[in-house]
Amino acid sequence: MVFFVALLVHGLLAGALYALLALAFVVVYKASRLMNFALGDCAMFAARLAAAGLHGLGLGLVGSLGFGGAGMVALALGVNRLVLRPLVGSPVIALLMVTIGLGTVLRAAAVFLFQGLPAGLPLPIPRDPVAIQGVLLSVDELVAAAIALLCMVMVSWGLQHSRIGVALRAMADDQQAAMLVGIDLNRYVALTWALMGLLCVVAGTLWTFMAGGGVGVVLVGLKVLPMVIIGGLDSLPGTLLGALFVGMLESLAAGYLDPLVGGGFSTIAAYLIALVVLWMRPYGLLGTPDIARE
Repeated sequence: MVFFVALLVHGLLAGALYALLALAFVVVYKASRLMNFALGDCAMFAARLAAAGLHGLGLGLVGSLGFGGAGMVALALGVNRLVLRPLVGSPVIALLMVTIGLGTVLRAAAVFLFQGLPAGLPLPIPRDPVAIQGVLLSVDELVAAAIALLCMVMVSWGLQHSRIGVALRAMADDQQAAMLVGIDLNRYVALTWALMGLLCVVAGTLWTFMAGGGVGVVLVGLKVLPMVIIGGLDSLPGTLLGALFVGMLESLAAGYLDPLVGGGFSTIAAYLIALVVLWMRPYGLLGTPDIARE
């Protein structure tokens, strides 16, 4: 029983970090209906940028995070203005290919720009485990999960109660109607990309601190798709639910199924569940179904 509880708790803690990246995916999708397949690469680049601020420029912890945030906001606004905006009205496949190409560029640029610099940003978080009811938990996992949940609460509150949030919800419902009532679509899409960049700094830095090198963050970004499919592409609560579910599923599968069927099954379990959800409920558990007049 203790083993089961330990796996469950570790899965929930990992799911909290997953949810932070999934939130960055969903805010862009809600505003522009664009699936950003470069999300993992953005998180990796953001973490390396913050680490470069500390190890290369000596800015200190707060200054390095600010440097990473400013760099990612500038990158996001530049990509939106110079690459995505001219492609408005293009086929969806063209936009998807642009995000895949962006990921490739960021991976190559990271190798060139940050060569010789440490990939991680040391955080003042103790790594000694603590025992709670016989379950060993890492303090860094607990703190990282708390920071991730705090960021999600702040972003969710802002999207629900701020003027920007009202505009984004209107764009998610109907972009043409939102434009007709005076909402500047280009401005708010740019703001969502800037928000995505800031979330990537937090998520990438936390994940790199816990798991090591930046390449792992890229792989984590690939897990976002089954999370948002399970929870619902346009639902923030569904995103949190899907991320926590995937975290628990991977942890339990790694503990119970990998020893039986071979290592690695836990990495594909979420994709199998996502296929089932697509078959039974294509819009996700908490997503909004598309209603069309026959």
